[in-house]
Amino acid sequence: MKREADPVREGHVSEDAPETGPGDPERDRAARLLQDHFAQGRLGGGEFSSRLERVYKAVSLRDLEAAVADLPSSPAPEPAARTAPPAPEGPTLLRDPALLIPWGLWLGVNTLCFTIWLILYLTGQSSGYPWFLWVLGPWGIVMVFITLGLAAVHRGGGGAGRG
Repeated sequence: MKREADPVREGHVSEDAPETGPGDPERDRAARLLQDHFAQGRLGGGEFSSRLERVYKAVSLRDLEAAVADLPSSPAPEPAARTAPPAPEGPTLLRDPALLIPWGLWLGVNTLCFTIWLILYLTGQSSGYPWFLWVLGPWGIVMVFITLGLAAVHRGGGGAGRG
């Protein structure tokens, strides 16, 4: 398939070309070219905005070309995309909000219960029975099972919703 020359991409329009209005594809290519140069730091914010406005208000291909005429036809190639190294599986699980929030609540509520029990015990208002363990224990056991289930899902060992 033969590629047609793109006046906006090539950076010139021949003198004897008819004055035709630019279509959406030409405007989009010019806008992408401006965005690429803006991303590369060749255009400031104000200049980018005014050129983009000129691109979308252009009534002829010459107007469109004028908005991008002094820019190279293609920006410098971007450096190779940096991919983050895969994070270790453990820390990502420990940072999962599905675990952080419930464990934080468990810790906060049990700290409050223990503090109340300790105050009552130290002031002599309680016989010392550790009732706070009835909150700490069962809720903690449920949280351990939830954590183990989420760890299995993170490892890919389960989870019907994954796909």
